[in-house]
Amino acid sequence: MSTPAFLELNYKSTGQGQPLVLLHGLFGSLENLGLLSRALAEQYQVYAVDLPNHGRSPHTERTSLPLMAQQVKDWMDAKGLNKAILVGHSLGGKVAMELALTYPESVVSLVVIDIAPVAYPPSHGDVFAGLSSLDSASLGSRSDADLLLLRYVPEPAVRSFLLKNLVRQDQQFAWRMNFAVLQRDYGAMLQANRVDAMFPGPVLFLKGENSSYIRAEHEADMRSRFPAAGVKIVADTGHWLHAEKPSLTQRLLIKFLQQKPS
Repeated sequence: MSTPAFLELNYKSTGQGQPLVLLHGLFGSLENLGLLSRALAEQYQVYAVDLPNHGRSPHTERTSLPLMAQQVKDWMDAKGLNKAILVGHSLGGKVAMELALTYPESVVSLVVIDIAPVAYPPSHGDVFAGLSSLDSASLGSRSDADLLLLRYVPEPAVRSFLLKNLVRQDQQFAWRMNFAVLQRDYGAMLQANRVDAMFPGPVLFLKGENSSYIRAEHEADMRSRFPAAGVKIVADTGHWLHAEKPSLTQRLLIKFLQQKPS
């Protein structure tokens, strides 16, 4: 596979101290992890990054886990981040794991929020169908888009999250994310993380108690790639545990990061 072109990823840097790179999930942006970013910035220099094809980062002609991991690594190199803590939620967690497995010397420690290094079956069919049904250029308002999306996505919070990608450009709406590529290459983002490598450093998996993204049967896959990994369960939360119980999630994460090597 040829080396992908360098991308000047959009990011926001806050705080001082050891560098920490924060990666969001599918359809998201760095703004989704704002609460977590602010909490971590009290002790670390946080680089909250928009993944390729998301937020205000550049669009590409194709995407996959290895490509995104390489693009984030190249961006880290360009910023002089030779070694950093990685924290990722969902797709951001998959990208962080892939980067740590491919470039273990560049990662101090890793926190993965509610995702495992396994292949996942497609689960966003309704979301893709709903977003595909919207003719962004002909929409009159965001509320019109919300009403149209209701047929496919009944949860108001999920619709609000998705529609943050809808922005006004030249008197009409357009998608900020690269929707066409995310839809076409969706399967490439669901693939398992590489099995031919291992990251020996400290790893914490944070699981939402009511989420099915991390399961007992995933433990062998987690241990084979991350032998020093631990798992903490955040009670009464789903996939968005950092938003549902921010204080507890932040405490568990910071406690892990501050542990001294045994």
